[in-house]
Amino acid sequence: MTLSNDASGTAAGPYQAAGSLQGRTLLISGGSRGIGLAIATRAARDGANIVLLAKTGQPHAKLEGTVYSAAEQIEAAGGQALPLAGDVRNDDDVAGAVAAAVERFGGIDIVINNASAIDLSTTDAVDMKRYDLMQDINVRGTFLLSKLALPALRESGAGHILTLSPPLNLDPKWAGMHLAYTMAKYGMSLTTLGLAEELKGDRISVNSLWPCTLINTAAIRNMPGGDLIVKGARGPEIVADAAHAVLTGSNATPDSGSRSGNFYTDEQVLAAAGVTDFTPYSLGAPESRLVPDIFL
Repeated sequence: MTLSNDASGTAAGPYQAAGSLQGRTLLISGGSRGIGLAIATRAARDGANIVLLAKTGQPHAKLEGTVYSAAEQIEAAGGQALPLAGDVRNDDDVAGAVAAAVERFGGIDIVINNASAIDLSTTDAVDMKRYDLMQDINVRGTFLLSKLALPALRESGAGHILTLSPPLNLDPKWAGMHLAYTMAKYGMSLTTLGLAEELKGDRISVNSLWPCTLINTAAIRNMPGGDLIVKGARGPEIVADAAHAVLTGSNATPDSGSRSGNFYTDEQVLAAAGVTDFTPYSLGAPESRLVPDIFL
């Protein structure tokens, strides 16, 4: 089901876009499924150029889709796609993706740091290989992709880095529940905080976006009890619409007065864009039964 309107108003849904990403080039990490693919598909409906850097180049036994099937979906939605099988942990893969985006589409306007690993184990229980994986993908991958894309983003004249990471909530309970994962996600958020300040004079906006509820993704479904948990989730389209609103300026100017350095939630952004009813994004559960996301 299509849940949002493009700028021309050709599709019905709760989000009425005030701007368009037509002709803009997005470089997205981990966009072969889930939230990343939803963001890419929403941008494609405007006629955007999408460069996907994702690890799944071959069909996976437990994960739906590949970077190539995602590209087909993007092109069917009206965008141009450049699928690249690669790993954000690999410097050469990331540098190659940036270079390929510039060569194919003439530049990069938007970077979406979507790739992320999750393990909610306590400190005693977490395997250090999983700890390293989360640090490498979440923190280092976000930093590396942002860093290597900076020259192209400066050339854009209106560059934007949007990272899927939470507000820096220092309530001790979040560190106490799953310290390894919290450190990894907050590392992504610190990248937003630091780059927004560092790039103030470069006409590059840097923001984070986080869902208020659980989102129906493979990462959640593959967790123990995941099939039951997602019954209280929303679809990834709500994050896609919120990302579109942030990237096009369709949401109201934040209280800070700046469109950079913000830690948005999907509901906050869409409410500012005029959405009053979030029920179409639900998988069927009433709003009162939705499972809140962590870190909020």
